[in-house]
Amino acid sequence: MFGFLKKKPTDADKRDKPSETADDVTETGPDPLPAPASEVEAEPAAAEVAEPDALPATPVGPAAEPAPCDAVAEAPTIPATVTEAPAAAPRRSWSERLKAGLARTRTQLGGGLSGLFGRRKIDEEFLEELETTLLMADCGVDATSHLLDGLRKRWKKDRLETADQLQSTLASQLKAILEPLEEPLDIDTHKPFVIMLAGVNGSGKTTSIGKLAKHFQARGKRVLLAAGDTFRAAAREQLQTWGERNGVAVIAQEGGDAAAVMFDAVSAARARGIDVVLADTAGRLPTQLHLMEEIAKVRRVINKADPTGPHEVLLVLDANIGQNALAQVKAFDAAIGVTGLVLTKLDGTAKGGVVAAIARQCPKPLRFIGVGEGIDDLQPFRAGEFVDALLGSDGARRQA
Repeated sequence: MFGFLKKKPTDADKRDKPSETADDVTETGPDPLPAPASEVEAEPAAAEVAEPDALPATPVGPAAEPAPCDAVAEAPTIPATVTEAPAAAPRRSWSERLKAGLARTRTQLGGGLSGLFGRRKIDEEFLEELETTLLMADCGVDATSHLLDGLRKRWKKDRLETADQLQSTLASQLKAILEPLEEPLDIDTHKPFVIMLAGVNGSGKTTSIGKLAKHFQARGKRVLLAAGDTFRAAAREQLQTWGERNGVAVIAQEGGDAAAVMFDAVSAARARGIDVVLADTAGRLPTQLHLMEEIAKVRRVINKADPTGPHEVLLVLDANIGQNALAQVKAFDAAIGVTGLVLTKLDGTAKGGVVAAIARQCPKPLRFIGVGEGIDDLQPFRAGEFVDALLGSDGARRQA
């Protein structure tokens, strides 16, 4: 203490003690009263005092403090188990997802089919409203007329009175129309089984390929993908992403010819013992004849690589296009010989009735339908299951 009474250090003193002065400048900054001797000695003393305080065993009070701290540190692990609980919740069944996916079709026109069948009285006015609803759901004139004629006959013959009875009859007739489309795809007839997918831009070809790869893998099949869409930007990368997600090899060429990619893919599949080849193609507008000729060339090249292939030519249709799907089926069928259909995006449209129009005007086996973005949201088409989801009842099964 009383350091201010000490003699001010001279220049000679500073030269004799350079280390103490340097330490004082570094640690304390611009302190005008450094007191170097006492502070330098006080630092080791403070360290020695801090070491006994770090011993938690001797004092009773301080020793009890770490225990609550440890308990608090473990507390955040409790909410972690709570947040994981929703992930363990079971996923909805396919029937539930299909019914939810067809909700827009079922409820269009301010209540749609479900709203109409909520009434009790059956008369001509009711049948006219039902006809309008079916047309707005894109069932098509042919299918709608066929259904309404059958309903009128049953109404008069069986003297139907309640809407439930009429709904059951409609479900039965609609199921009869759609049943010819229910033809499961048999991939065990050839090895490798080559599936060529076609469609317009944005129909969902590449995404459908990824989902189909997962579907066939679940059946124990080895799958190979062919990136034949060499026109659209990032199409090859998109397919490779699906391949990585499913653990499936992808045959691709940067800037190569689509037909060459297909030839290499079929040859590689035969050499590797692959069960299923899913071949992507570039999107085509059916009105552009030169592009349709190019996709026909791809089909011919596949046939050269495998004289029995392609074993399935799937046309991917976007359900949002409604009646335009009929024109696409006819155009692609003339160019490449369509053997089956994939109907996607049923969850984003009120035009799910187009399935009935396809069944009446250009019947092709409807192999798969999709109602979501999930990898398992593309499933084989089943007529009874589809009708139940569309009408919101199990009328078809009760009638059967």
